Amino acid sequence: MESLLFWLFALLTLAGGVGVVAFRNPINGAMSLVGSFFALSGLYLLLEAQLVAALQILVYAGAIMVLFLFVIMLLNLGPRDLGARRFGVGKVAGFFSATAAVVLLLKVVVPLAPPTQSVTSDFGTVAGVGRILYTQYALPFEVVSLLLLTAMVAAVVVAKGKI
Repeated sequence: MESLLFWLFALLTLAGGVGVVAFRNPINGAMSLVGSFFALSGLYLLLEAQLVAALQILVYAGAIMVLFLFVIMLLNLGPRDLGARRFGVGKVAGFFSATAAVVLLLKVVVPLAPPTQSVTSDFGTVAGVGRILYTQYALPFEVVSLLLLTAMVAAVVVAKGKI
């Protein structure tokens, strides 16, 4: 069952990625990216990385895609703004380059044996990540939080100056 779910999520992720590139309408491409993010979250769940799966949905499929859709709708691109369909040398070269990259990647990845190193049972869980974050990486975590606080204060000051 796990293998079947892996292939299902992998194909959905690839289909979403192809949809991002293939759709002519930017809204359809963005929604295809959302579908790809959800399928990628399913792959993270199969890897038993629940925190990363939840963050994938909350941060990328939620916040980042809202920002992308806001910019797309702000641009208000119509069919005439997108121009005529063109098929040229660049698309052919891009197709063959992508195919070569996939073949080379498969040659490298497929022969590899599965990792022999075992991981702890709480790997990828909220408790496991929190334990490492607040013990081993406490100082970098606090530095990043101060940096984000400084950026928020700076954004408020810049916005206040324009009002």
